[in-house]
Amino acid sequence: MCPLQKQQIMPQPRMMLVITGDDFGYCPQRNQGIVECFQARGITTVSLLVNASATKEAADLAKRHNIPIGLHANLSEGIPVCPSHQQSSTLTNQCGFFHGKMGFRQALERGQLSMNQVEVELRAQIKLFQDLTGHLPHHMDGHQHVHVLPEVREVFAKVLSDFKIPYTRVPVEASLQSCSWLMPHLRNFYTQVEKDALDSIPVFTRYGIRWPDVYLGLTTMGQNMSPTNLQRALNHAVAAWLPGSNSSAPDHDEALITAELMVHPGYPSHPQEGGCGEGPDEFSQSDDRQHELNVLTHPSVMALYRHQKVQVCSFKDLQILESEYGK
Repeated sequence: MCPLQKQQIMPQPRMMLVITGDDFGYCPQRNQGIVECFQARGITTVSLLVNASATKEAADLAKRHNIPIGLHANLSEGIPVCPSHQQSSTLTNQCGFFHGKMGFRQALERGQLSMNQVEVELRAQIKLFQDLTGHLPHHMDGHQHVHVLPEVREVFAKVLSDFKIPYTRVPVEASLQSCSWLMPHLRNFYTQVEKDALDSIPVFTRYGIRWPDVYLGLTTMGQNMSPTNLQRALNHAVAAWLPGSNSSAPDHDEALITAELMVHPGYPSHPQEGGCGEGPDEFSQSDDRQHELNVLTHPSVMALYRHQKVQVCSFKDLQILESEYGK
């Protein structure tokens, strides 16, 4: 029997889906939307930017509403956390700001970034996270996917291992190459992100870092978020996972997939209010954030999850489940 035939007769696997709201702390409007999304079960966990303008408010909201929270490690936007890096650092420009999403990558390619300074900054951000929340992050990923970049990935994995932070993100999405409607510049950037992520897998594995079986979120950002696109991404993820999968334990009748959906819900940032020291970017001031919030909390998406046998959960829940399934 060919693999396609096997896939057609296999029962629909159960999916445990972590829905992560990124950029918590970016601005009060983002915080408000993220809390509303969590209360409506549109997200199940958040990633905190500790150098953002509304970080303290975000940490307090997470405590008040019992929101599972991890660290959105930031090396590309705004001002460093480490005081010495605010004076002089390879990680910053002449104005004292990080080099930006593409500027960071260009400086890395030119060999201009100190990995020692990367490590010091990551450790400082974890320490600040602990001070704000009272505990270590449940997971840690990278703002603008910097954690999977060459050289950085090795430092990132070492820091996670040292702090015993169990989960990270590996942004490889099965449906990416079939999304012909993506703008060329986005497709090119996401394709490079995936290449870097694939190259990070041996490094993360060596350090004992874990991540969900499948990832979604590159193809469903902003206006591309819709119930149809979510269903498409879920179907592609399941289809890519099924052949040769060994994720279910022998004593379980039903296969189990763990997954993470990266999202960015919220309300538009006010001009000149928010961000990480330089003000909010265009994406944050657009309607895209509220559009994601509206879609994620719409009854049709909840119905989609039920139909697709998707159970939403947090990274803490995954730890328990993976222990049960012997993963």
